[in-house]
Formats: sequence, C-alpha cells, structure tokens
Amino acid sequence: MIWNREYTLEEINVLFERNMTGFLDIKASSISEDSLAATMPVTDKVLQPYGILHGGASVVLAESVGSVASALIINTDTHNAVGLEINANHLRPGKLGSTVEAKCTPIHIGRSTHVWDIKIHDDKKRLISISRLTVAIVKR
Repeated sequence: MIWNREYTLEEINVLFERNMTGFLDIKASSISEDSLAATMPVTDKVLQPYGILHGGASVVLAESVGSVASALIINTDTHNAVGLEINANHLRPGKLGSTVEAKCTPIHIGRSTHVWDIKIHDDKKRLISISRLTVAIVKR
C-alpha cells in the first residue's frame, strides 16, 4: 500500500467537498492499494461553448485526484503536495448528463516529487482524457 495509512472514501471526500472541487461536485469514488479515483458529473458548470466537457475541467479533475493522492502519502503536518506540472491529451468529448471518472496510478513516488498517470473515462468506459501530473512535495 502506498498510502500513509488506510483511508475511507468519506475521509477523502472531506478534502474534495471544499473549494473548486466542491463547486464542480468532484467526489472520491474508489481507493485501492495503489490508485485513487474520483468522479465529476458533466453539468453546465463544466461545459465549453460547444456543449461538451471543457478540457480545463478535465485538467482540474486530473490535478485534483493526483494532488489528493499525494497528500494521502505524505505527512501533511510537515509537508504540502502542490502541482508542479500537468499535461493532458483530450481524446473524445464528454457529454452533458454523463459522469466522468479519473483514476490515478503512480509512475514515481519520490521524496520530493510524485508523478501520476491519470486516465479519465466516461460512464461507458470510453477514454476521454489522459494526463501526467508531477506533484512537488514541499516543506510547510
């Protein structure tokens, strides 16, 4: 297990309930030994002008799930996990009324950086977006 202790989805969702993730209704959906997943409904809040999921909203979902995953590994009393770099390829449109799910798995867990592979699928299991996120682990 990569986490610093066992977590429940309820505990993780306390982190997602506030700020931008709360506004976009992002919620943790599963946690395993080495992955964390979160969902986001495709509502008017996250559409671009052409009526499909905004790429920026996908990036918010990806960075959020990866940053929270890093926070579950480190000692947050002494360190913060902050996004350092993210890239994303948007492969197909997310549709209004659907729910997308981002699953992050580690590529590298180091002392000062974490690198995550994040895949976003729609509710028909089609790949919507893929991202790589680098998180810096910095002293408070």
